[in-house]
Amino acid sequence: MPPENPGADGQAEHGEPLGESEAEDLLRGICFKTGPPRKVGVELEWLIHDRERPEVPVAEDRLGSASDAVRALPLRASLTFEPGGQLELSSMPAESLMECVDAAAADLAAVRDTLGRAGLAPVGLGVDPWHPPRRLLREPRYAAMERSLDRAGPAGRAMMCTSASVQVCLDAGEEEPGPLGYGRRWHLAHLLGAVLVAAFANSPFRQGRVSGWRSTRQALWAALDPVRSLAPSGRLAPRDAWTAHALDTPVMCVRGGDGPWEVPEGLTFRDWTRGAGPRPPVQADLDYHLTTLFPPVRPRGHLELRMIDAQSGADGWVVPLAVTMALFDDPQAAESVYRAVKPLGETAGASPAPRNPLWTRAARDGLTDPELRAAAITCFDAALDALPRIGASDAVRDTVAEFHERFVSRGRCPADDLTDHPPGSAPLQGRGTLS
Repeated sequence: MPPENPGADGQAEHGEPLGESEAEDLLRGICFKTGPPRKVGVELEWLIHDRERPEVPVAEDRLGSASDAVRALPLRASLTFEPGGQLELSSMPAESLMECVDAAAADLAAVRDTLGRAGLAPVGLGVDPWHPPRRLLREPRYAAMERSLDRAGPAGRAMMCTSASVQVCLDAGEEEPGPLGYGRRWHLAHLLGAVLVAAFANSPFRQGRVSGWRSTRQALWAALDPVRSLAPSGRLAPRDAWTAHALDTPVMCVRGGDGPWEVPEGLTFRDWTRGAGPRPPVQADLDYHLTTLFPPVRPRGHLELRMIDAQSGADGWVVPLAVTMALFDDPQAAESVYRAVKPLGETAGASPAPRNPLWTRAARDGLTDPELRAAAITCFDAALDALPRIGASDAVRDTVAEFHERFVSRGRCPADDLTDHPPGSAPLQGRGTLS
């Protein structure tokens, strides 16, 4: 589904000042738009490497020329570029799995062909295995983001410039309780999310070294910021939890004009509505603030699942999309999987994702963790059973079955293949850290 970045580069001084109660009402009204689940979308992020020498950084002018050529394509998806030059394709909401797969695959084929003529390739890895962070986009918002995230350490720059993911977007669900109710789906996402991290972990290297994590990308997100990357409290109802979380998270920046944006320290949006800050906030400021919150599951009317590493290969991205939709939108699968992952809450404990023991084990150990492996096998079995019911083609079902056989059933994830057979020709060895 297309990304929303309202007023990202404009001024925000215009409009009526937004008070605390108005902000609360807006958040409760837009975070979960309920109804029978029907639509699906996918956001595909890709690292851009030289096709023949991926360990050599692509020159900025060469990457810029290729980006211009991609922008000229008549794509159905929304096309954006991340601060480090990563390419993102965000599909339009689709009425079915196959409509989403077919549209995204057609766009991706056009992008691959265009990049290929420049000797470049989109690469599906959760973190760039060779290159250090290099910010190519110099708009004020990215400079402000960098300054804000630097306060917590180097993980922010690495996330901005060297990470890539597959993000699956699903309807929030029905208002009523049950397998397709939005409350159940919200809770399921935060337990199943750890299983998805483990099953699709695909980033064991960073800057030429083994990081010690199967999903280095997820480890970076967990280290990103004291609050910004956390899930809301599980002690409140979903709408109340997200509203409180959004208002009590510090704002990343106060938008201005073309010059540097102000980066206040410790100014929550709630404080801003109460009179703190350099000027009163308006609704556009709240809209922008929501785009700077990076929890593993982000409610944007629909649910945006953000925890899956980018996947290698021409159709590797299809597997997490198909599996996730099957487990959420098929009532039979949703019920059986909820029962399977509910015990994982004991391992997770009281701390929010992704900084609890369950999510840490998923990112570090993948499916070598026995509890996560057992849950993943159950989830993939349920997904394979459900895929015909949600209209998956034989090709999609075969691709999911192949992934299940190659990885999940053997207690492995793509990161394990990478460490057995490092990508490219650069020496990827030794033990590294996230610093």
